[in-house]
Amino acid sequence: MLKLEEGFSSYHTPTLGLELVNSSQTVAKLEATDYDNFDLAPYEWLEKRDADGFYHLGDINLSVRNPDSLSWTKYSSAAKRQPVKAITSEDSSVLAAADLKNTFPDDFPLQLTRFWQKKDDHLVLKFQLKNPLEHAVEIGALGIPLIFDNNFDHKHLDEAHAENVFFDPYIGEDAGYLQVARLNGEGPVMLVLPYGHSPFEAYRPLLDDPTNRSFTFEGFHEWMIYSKAYADNEWKGSEQWNEPRSKVLAAGETIEFGLEFVLADSIKAIEKTLIRHDRPVVVGVPGYVLPEDVNGNLFIKSNKSIAAVQVEPKGALEVSYDSQTKGNWSKYRVKGAKWGRARLTLVYDDKSIQTINYKIIKPEAEVVADNGHFLTTKQWYVNDDDLFGRSPSVITYDYEAKKQLTEDRRAWVAGLSDEGGAGAWLNAIMKQLVEPNKEEIAKLEDFVNLTIVGGIQSDEGPGKYGVRKSMFYYEPDSMPSGTYSDTVDYSSWSAWPKKEAISVGRSYNYPHVTAAYWVMYRLARNHVGLTTQQDWSWYLEQSFHTAMAMVNLAPYYAQFGQMEGSVFLFLLKDLQAEGFSDMAAELEEAMKTRATHWASLNYPFGSEMPWDSTGQEEVYMWSHYFGFSEKSLVTINAILAYMPTIPHWAYNGNARRYWDFLYGGKLSRIERMIHHYGSPLNAIPVLTEYRDHPEDLYLLRVGYGGLMGALSNITEDGFAPCASHSFPSTLKNDGISGDYGSGYYGYAVNSASYITHDDELGWLAFGGNLSEKGPWIETAITTASKSKIYISPAKAWITLTAGAIEKVSYNKTTGEINLTLLPADTYTPNAYLLVEKNHQKVAIKGDYRKNERGDFIIPLKKSSVTISI
Repeated sequence: MLKLEEGFSSYHTPTLGLELVNSSQTVAKLEATDYDNFDLAPYEWLEKRDADGFYHLGDINLSVRNPDSLSWTKYSSAAKRQPVKAITSEDSSVLAAADLKNTFPDDFPLQLTRFWQKKDDHLVLKFQLKNPLEHAVEIGALGIPLIFDNNFDHKHLDEAHAENVFFDPYIGEDAGYLQVARLNGEGPVMLVLPYGHSPFEAYRPLLDDPTNRSFTFEGFHEWMIYSKAYADNEWKGSEQWNEPRSKVLAAGETIEFGLEFVLADSIKAIEKTLIRHDRPVVVGVPGYVLPEDVNGNLFIKSNKSIAAVQVEPKGALEVSYDSQTKGNWSKYRVKGAKWGRARLTLVYDDKSIQTINYKIIKPEAEVVADNGHFLTTKQWYVNDDDLFGRSPSVITYDYEAKKQLTEDRRAWVAGLSDEGGAGAWLNAIMKQLVEPNKEEIAKLEDFVNLTIVGGIQSDEGPGKYGVRKSMFYYEPDSMPSGTYSDTVDYSSWSAWPKKEAISVGRSYNYPHVTAAYWVMYRLARNHVGLTTQQDWSWYLEQSFHTAMAMVNLAPYYAQFGQMEGSVFLFLLKDLQAEGFSDMAAELEEAMKTRATHWASLNYPFGSEMPWDSTGQEEVYMWSHYFGFSEKSLVTINAILAYMPTIPHWAYNGNARRYWDFLYGGKLSRIERMIHHYGSPLNAIPVLTEYRDHPEDLYLLRVGYGGLMGALSNITEDGFAPCASHSFPSTLKNDGISGDYGSGYYGYAVNSASYITHDDELGWLAFGGNLSEKGPWIETAITTASKSKIYISPAKAWITLTAGAIEKVSYNKTTGEINLTLLPADTYTPNAYLLVEKNHQKVAIKGDYRKNERGDFIIPLKKSSVTISI
């Protein structure tokens, strides 16, 4: 017990107010004094968490052993509390100090003292650990629980956004840090930094804390300085982000370690704050998911010299020094050489180290092609005897078992609907928007016309265009014997009976089907012979009717932003361009009603869950379209609170998701997901906002990180899992495809190349290889689709609905733009080009006519074609 009845003591630094529980000297409150005393600690839960086993800021966990022993003994200051012994320090910077002996069992072999003290204008939590024995002791695990107020149980969204925080780790050894941001994305941001030699080696979930993890509480983690004891046991077989280490404490030896707490004024000021506190900062371009054909750059700002650069596995990255910027950033060239994870270690002249974790992937076009092939072969389901009408389709796949998943305890996973069941076929269809393949499209047309129409989607009666919750259901009394396997547990609520499965009341199913028709319309409209079963106008009208059915047949959840809801905006623009005026007006009116409702709310980001990170995509896009600028800004700020830029491929641009392994995964648990579909979906509004504010490189870095997160987990042979696991006991892909398709949608509609100039870092390319030739900035395009380019100095947005761009050249003196288009192929005789500057359409040089949609028609040839803008 904390013995709260013994009271509290308050202390102050120029930036933080600190309140400690007297009996334990752990944190009760941690308030940012210049920000209305915003409390970052979970004080509101203090009384409910007043029991043994609950962690509080100021606690510590250790695993120790004699060096000749094979087993570790774990100790925790939170396990069985006894009042600590307060001590007085002659150091005037010390606010409070305690001998922690009493709160450990009698066999604890070390002496441990904790200090809360001021350092300049901020707070330090310091520990002093001494070995009083006559023999050495090995410390195999040393962790400091990071307890901040990320628990918003029983709160409405206004309260959560105003009162709670999220935190994201940079597990970067001596350069590591934790950023703690308010849900509303407004300042301040707490930065937790290493004090002394306290490397951020691992990030361990505190699963033994009794606080119930749920949709509104992700759980607590701890900063691990040493982690070898866990790597040898609980995490055995899992490749860690950093090398797991231990510390042998010699007889009589004392070490000090701890954490510093500093404040940044805003999320975008994090890196400037780190530099101000002499912390090394790196900026990776285009990020840390690096295709093998992309020439990456790494910019390093440090007051220490780099003594060595190391790569693991050996040869996975090619790294070489390039130059120094005017502001003394060191520029390095980085090239991926081997597929898979790669760790780049910078060794500084004071022997401190910084790690940057990369994910090397194949060139984007190859990743996309492999994925499409896997989906339409391994996951292509044909069974004329299927009792649920799921044939033909692209169905959920278990990569570990190497088989299609035709049964699951969650009806939707095997039922081709909901995100967890529609994910596979949505992935396959959206792939065709990026990289059309005639053979694959033929299969998918069969799926659309035979399985969606009249199956997933009703094609008659009062519920026409309604989308079912699942094709699969569990109803053994009405099905033939042997329909269901006795190895699947159908005892839970998720094993829907037929009545539940055929319900059309879940709005989140409608964007998937809308997107399927919309892609088929695009393929039929902009290419020759890729589709054969329906006219392009039929697909466009089906897409419209599906969108309208959502608001008419599933009105309750339609009040919220939808995953892939941006497809309704893309559909509206196509209806307008095609002259389908009545349909466009009807759709626009329905969507404006929804957007107007969102504009009336402070934080309109609800969903089926108490808090979510998926509605923001559609809320932003419609708010932006209808001119609700205040709501657009609120939405972007909220996204940036849970979508950081961090020098680590797994967290860079990773929009927070932590419960969908329960609904779309194989390994089912509450856990921060590595690049679940939230990353690429949230990248849509972030990159849209960037194109409105091209001077804001932070937005581009975050958005592009989320975009590339969609490809980061795809295997070498093309399997796409729902997400990857972040717990250090796992650190690998989930076993099934699940709800991956929603994320691929985000990649497909948002993939583009960005060319920009930063005053410090110079000319940069995201999605291309850039070179400077006199006044010309030339970029060879490396995206899979090669269909969109944004040139920030010109505020030029260049898009193709057919055709592909080989390279773009921008004259920084005159502003001229030259595009080199790839040759024609069998199905694409013409490119269709649209160029906008400052959101206004502009002309191109030459005698090119326009099509009905207003795009310039560029006849393609057997060789490349160059046009000027």
